[in-house]
Amino acid sequence: MIDASAVFIAVDIQNDFCPGGALAVPGGDEVVPVVNRLARGFTHVVLTQDWHTPGHRSFASAHPGKRPFETVDLSYGPQILWPDHCVRGTHGAAFHDALDVPAAELFVRKGYNREIDSYSAFFENDRRTPTGLGGYLRERGLGRVYLAGLATDFCVRYSAEDARALGFDAVVIEDACRAIDTGGSLAATWDSFQRLGIQRMSSAKLLAAAGAA
Repeated sequence: MIDASAVFIAVDIQNDFCPGGALAVPGGDEVVPVVNRLARGFTHVVLTQDWHTPGHRSFASAHPGKRPFETVDLSYGPQILWPDHCVRGTHGAAFHDALDVPAAELFVRKGYNREIDSYSAFFENDRRTPTGLGGYLRERGLGRVYLAGLATDFCVRYSAEDARALGFDAVVIEDACRAIDTGGSLAATWDSFQRLGIQRMSSAKLLAAAGAA
């Protein structure tokens, strides 16, 4: 098993982010078997889930005349507009059917505030409102965060950056993520990780190091 002071956070592995979904990430379903395998190597696992209200302000449909992937200014700053996705209680918001992580200890739902989007597992996009995950990890004595999921350049990126800012060691399992890559967002993500000291690792290397391969 991997060090018991570490936690594995699998980010937003939901139907709407997988092929056929409303905001499909190319190859999004390919991360599922990797995540399933990784999760079995950890004592502590957290799953996050986008959980939007109908008519969420991050949806292009909430802004007449706007189209998906345009940017608008909201009260907390620039916001990319998305297709309606992961609306709470819908099939699109559900976890991918093949996701098999029975030992998950915590489920973090985010983006349910209609007025504020929430990419990160730790903070809403106003950068001030916490989800409570940081406090939970501290109280459990978990100091190292491994992240995987969808999408590399948005929810995984923001989660990793916030983990690092909160004082956690952050490692992104690169082959267990897939990216949207709009407007150079993936290159910007890798640059940010290098600047902030966020590590990138393969699942094979991690499992081999833990003796779990």
